[in-house]
Amino acid sequence: MTSKKKTPTKTKAAAVHSMLRRAKGATLAEIEKATSWKPRSCRAFLSGVRKQGIALAKEERTNGEIAYKMTGEAEPCRV
Repeated sequence: MTSKKKTPTKTKAAAVHSMLRRAKGATLAEIEKATSWKPRSCRAFLSGVRKQGIALAKEERTNGEIAYKMTGEAEPCRV
């Protein structure tokens, strides 16, 4: 009996998380393009990231766009 290895599926959330980890971060427009989400959904996702305890920083790029970047991970929950 052989077992098939499952390849991890790349979700939109995982794609946004990797974009936010980049040195330059990600703008709302870049997140919209990568996920096909509407602007309000992108902002809601960023709010959810903050609620998870992950620190996000806003940085203004030279072209005037605002980029969001992860600056810290959530601390593990201790019970």
